Amino acid sequence: MEWFQSLDAVYQALIATLFTWFVTALGASVVFLFKTIHKTILNGMMGFAAGVMIAASVWSLLIPSIEMSQSLNVKEYVPALIGFLLGGAFLWIFDQIIPHLHIGEDRSEAEGVPTSLHRSILLVFAITLHNIPEGLAVGIAFGAVAGGAEGATLAGAIALAIGMAIQNFPEGASVSLPLRRDGFSRMKSFMYGQASAIVEPIAGVIGALLVVTITPIQPYALAFAAGAMIYVVVEELIPEAQRNSNTDIATIGCMLGFAVMMTLDVALG
Repeated sequence: MEWFQSLDAVYQALIATLFTWFVTALGASVVFLFKTIHKTILNGMMGFAAGVMIAASVWSLLIPSIEMSQSLNVKEYVPALIGFLLGGAFLWIFDQIIPHLHIGEDRSEAEGVPTSLHRSILLVFAITLHNIPEGLAVGIAFGAVAGGAEGATLAGAIALAIGMAIQNFPEGASVSLPLRRDGFSRMKSFMYGQASAIVEPIAGVIGALLVVTITPIQPYALAFAAGAMIYVVVEELIPEAQRNSNTDIATIGCMLGFAVMMTLDVALG
């Protein structure tokens, strides 16, 4: 752990987000063992991912944002409120621009600008889109620690990275398995699945650089990442998890994911 603590925040963020990408690749690798997975299990996994992201948004991002704001000459809730809404607006804009297709939808239901891209590419774009705020969140968390932000701890940033990695496993599987079911080879399905998380290290480095370079934006940046993640949860993960009739499994998965992430943050942070 000492060697990790001695690293610059940007390198810490890079290593942490490379780890979250690696776990996505592990999830995508299940395609080498199975050609398909029962929809009930997939719903539970997506619900779990949603629960982790909700808890991370509250415990790892919004609460620290409010704590940091206490030393600023503004109402302590203002940076969190502004950042949160801007994060949601950021994802909404990207959602309108980037062509993508949610899991379980027909090609005709693709969102974003019209395109002739293959269904598989649109699926990857959908997961890639919501990996951006995950990478940003981890990078911002490490950057805030380096910037000496009140309430920000290295253990808390590590806990956030672990939580994001845990929920990335079902995300990787949720891309590779549908592609395999559509007739893609195991290797090609795996490559598409892991590729959906390549954006995380990029976003993580950008997030760390921003908050280290411009320290006053730290509380806004944390809330921004939270808003972006909540947008993803409500717009994509929960609807996908509730798509089939057995919604109880998705709900239980969401609660378990929330509990795991909350425990990680409180115990380690």
